[in-house]
Amino acid sequence: MIDNFARNLDFPELEQTVYLNTAAEGIPPVSCRDALLRYHDAKSEGMAGRERLFEEFSLAQKDTANLLGLTPEEVSFCSSTSEAYNLLATSVDFSNGGEAVISNLEFPAGATPWLQLSSEPKVHLWEHRNGVLELDDLAGLLSESTRLVQVSLVSFLTGYRIAWSEFRDLVRQKAPQALLSVDTTQAMGRVALDCLDADCIFASTYKWLLGSQGGCVVVVPEHAREKVLVRAGGWHNLANAFDQDRFERAEPFPGAAGFAVGMPSFPAIYALRSGLACLSDPGIPAIARHSDELVERLHSGLAEIGIKTMSPPQPGNWSGIVSFQSENDEAIHDALLEKNIHLMHQAGRLRISVHGYNRMEDIETCLDTLRQLS
Repeated sequence: MIDNFARNLDFPELEQTVYLNTAAEGIPPVSCRDALLRYHDAKSEGMAGRERLFEEFSLAQKDTANLLGLTPEEVSFCSSTSEAYNLLATSVDFSNGGEAVISNLEFPAGATPWLQLSSEPKVHLWEHRNGVLELDDLAGLLSESTRLVQVSLVSFLTGYRIAWSEFRDLVRQKAPQALLSVDTTQAMGRVALDCLDADCIFASTYKWLLGSQGGCVVVVPEHAREKVLVRAGGWHNLANAFDQDRFERAEPFPGAAGFAVGMPSFPAIYALRSGLACLSDPGIPAIARHSDELVERLHSGLAEIGIKTMSPPQPGNWSGIVSFQSENDEAIHDALLEKNIHLMHQAGRLRISVHGYNRMEDIETCLDTLRQLS
């Protein structure tokens, strides 16, 4: 958890607000403003400041790697998960009947690139049942022809969190040729990731990582480095960008480095480092333990009121998101907002998200208001 002193110091906006909408927009710490001013100072030096900008990029790689227990070479950055997935699409060979598998709990960024490729791969849809993605339903969609399996570790829609090890083992067994890609936008910074043995891992920087828009963490673990080769134009992603033969061939870097195709989004890199510093102390395991207790109380409180969540509780495998639907969703959202309780009202549901800067008082205040409205 983020203790009260640090909370008041780093997130003064939360003193008068019940903020339960990190899954949409994380609240950046005050240090983010200072980081962006440092970016401005370096940028104001013109070309003389560029070395400092790229040094910040390298430090962000190290900070992210330290948070996740990886090496800096396994980490890079691009501008968004949408960009990351469109770049990944250049790396997957769907020729000769290649197929893809996605779920209907996916955010569009991870689901739609495979629907627009000229190779027109067959895309299988893994459909949830009552908010749960059942492995029995997935098994029949996997085969030797599967070239990509794309999932979100935590669904943006419902908060359902995949039981990773069982899922991974099934994919590796039934689809040995498949690249296993996972969107951790709704997990990285909030849960202790158990999916670092995937082939590609992406996460937006402006939610649970407490950074800004314009950034996406890209992780390609060492075991998949040669397997993931982005074939996109650019320069920062090319080993021979300024060599004599650059008009004859392009030599992309394999692995994570291949996703940084152009000049990095340095403001987002500076902002990310401020968020990572805030998360590293107390650390993700402590944040998860604290936040999971709040999520568990939220589930039990909603059940007491008679509100059914879109995905069931997952003790031992909690996420930071709890969603529910109501015929009076707009009225409920407006009533909560009148009391300065912020959550997400979109895609036909109300979504509550809980991070390390939240307190049990936030949960009880939200539940009390929902109880009055029921």
